[in-house]
Amino acid sequence: MKWISILQDYQYYLKIEKGLAQNSIDSYSRDVKKLISYLEENEIVVSPITISEEIIQQFIYSVSKQLNARSQARLISGIRNFFDYLIFEEYRKNNPTDLIESPKIGRKLPDTLSLEEIDVLINAIDLSKPQGERNRTILETLYSCGLRVSELINLKRSDLFFDEGFIRVIGKGNKQRFVPINNQTQKYIELYINSIRTHITTQKGFEDTVFLNRRGKNLSRVMIFTIIKNLAIKIGVKKKISPHTFRHSFATHLLERGADLRAIQQMLGHESITTTEIYLHLDKSFLKKVVNTFHPRK
Repeated sequence: MKWISILQDYQYYLKIEKGLAQNSIDSYSRDVKKLISYLEENEIVVSPITISEEIIQQFIYSVSKQLNARSQARLISGIRNFFDYLIFEEYRKNNPTDLIESPKIGRKLPDTLSLEEIDVLINAIDLSKPQGERNRTILETLYSCGLRVSELINLKRSDLFFDEGFIRVIGKGNKQRFVPINNQTQKYIELYINSIRTHITTQKGFEDTVFLNRRGKNLSRVMIFTIIKNLAIKIGVKKKISPHTFRHSFATHLLERGADLRAIQQMLGHESITTTEIYLHLDKSFLKKVVNTFHPRK
């Protein structure tokens, strides 16, 4: 069994059986490709079926010199998933990574922006330029709906159900959810579509895409990061922010104002409530206020 052929089968499995997005498939594939490169560079002739735990340990030790703890843990997890797939397909009976421990990493709490910081950031957008209206609408949508950047750039006009006050979002694993959208953000999107987007020559295949670049195609993830980074530099924000910062801020602000955690979980599209619970660690003063307000022995 050749590594490349089984890797292709694995990629197909991740796409069809697991329903993962291309970014996730690429990430898992990179982990396996690193292992393949290591074997080739060290002239180790072994197949995916016969590779031993010792060789995997040598590989992890070799690459760990260039990786931090979080990246090491991610790599080990990716390799482990690959061998779990081989067991699932009955190519192997054991996983050579079972006894390999991942480095302990602390849970990294996300940065958030205050409402005032978000307002300053959005107000710094130059609306005299055509892309200004688009960029304002992008940031308003990220914050008001708590979208992932991949969900934003893939948002379709056919996903907008403004009469009902919702947008349809296709999240991880192609899972569909409906997220409420406020009137102000609806107006920004309608203004952009009717006044700015109509002047862009839309390329074939992107007629239904909401946010377009100057060439009439959908925006890239990198472009969204660049827009936010440039605005942060412009106003002198010291925090490390990204599109995901708006998603974290969305959830945190809802929680601080008394929203139910289960409702936030649904809007974020988290499969597990434990993922959403990370936001509980962000504001201890808020938690203290909740106890003082609602506990019967306050």
